[in-house]
Amino acid sequence: MVAPELVEVAEGVHAYLQPDGGWCLNNAGVITTPDGAVVVDTAATERRALALRDAVDGVAGGDRRLVVNTHFHGDHVFGNAVFGPEATVVSHAGTREEIAETGLALTGLWPDVEWGDVGVVPPGVTYTDRLTVHAGGRRIELISAGPAHTRHDTVVWLPEERVLFAGDIVMPGCTPFVMMGTVSGTLATLDLLRELRPEVVVGGHGPVAGPHAFDETEAYLRWLLRVAADGARRGLDALGTARECSLGEYGGLLDPERLVGNLHRALLELGEPGGEPGLPLDVPAVFGEIVEFNGGLPACHA
Repeated sequence: MVAPELVEVAEGVHAYLQPDGGWCLNNAGVITTPDGAVVVDTAATERRALALRDAVDGVAGGDRRLVVNTHFHGDHVFGNAVFGPEATVVSHAGTREEIAETGLALTGLWPDVEWGDVGVVPPGVTYTDRLTVHAGGRRIELISAGPAHTRHDTVVWLPEERVLFAGDIVMPGCTPFVMMGTVSGTLATLDLLRELRPEVVVGGHGPVAGPHAFDETEAYLRWLLRVAADGARRGLDALGTARECSLGEYGGLLDPERLVGNLHRALLELGEPGGEPGLPLDVPAVFGEIVEFNGGLPACHA
């Protein structure tokens, strides 16, 4: 396991980075307060979640913990349990429902990963639009930013520090992933995030970035739509389109095989313009195509 890195991006505000940011190696946030910490997302495995907890304990003076889940994916929520029943876990109301519905499904995609004693701990506090947390003189805003990466995404915004924890809506250096969300919704959400005018952007995976990460994500999604439209004109499905296209400049992003899942979503939206965003796909079936395109199970070093 490559050692995670705790990077202070503003006074008392840290990005917890897990190299190299690929499948299930997510980032977290640690916002310290005089009586504890606000933790943005947890981790995929028991071992990694315990390491995150140790890092939080190392910089937070008090013992109070507020854990925010930006979305329902297991690499961001499986570690909720290690913070104990005394921690308050909060998310969008829709995210809580998705956590309960999805359970430990992620573990079935990579059965050989040492997940440890992970479990499902749904948030005990939910919101639907915006929620402001006042902690030790800090103003921390939870903003509903979906549908984007998923149907219900949360970003965590610190207006005084100009720091944005964007969850998986933005993943610098990694291939964007909208299979369980929406292309059009993500594009709209990027405009919303630009309006905040952050100076520091901590994505759900990858290195700490600035607002240029919004432009890079948008450029990929615009390219994705062009590729999907070309595939549709040629009568190709998602897997066929992925096989026929050249990744070009996006071949250097981590986990480029996500293209197949992204094309499933893009083709659905092109075929049903104006339809309900983020309608569920058959995730196991689509993931099977991702595996086929990749020539094997994508590497997961969780």
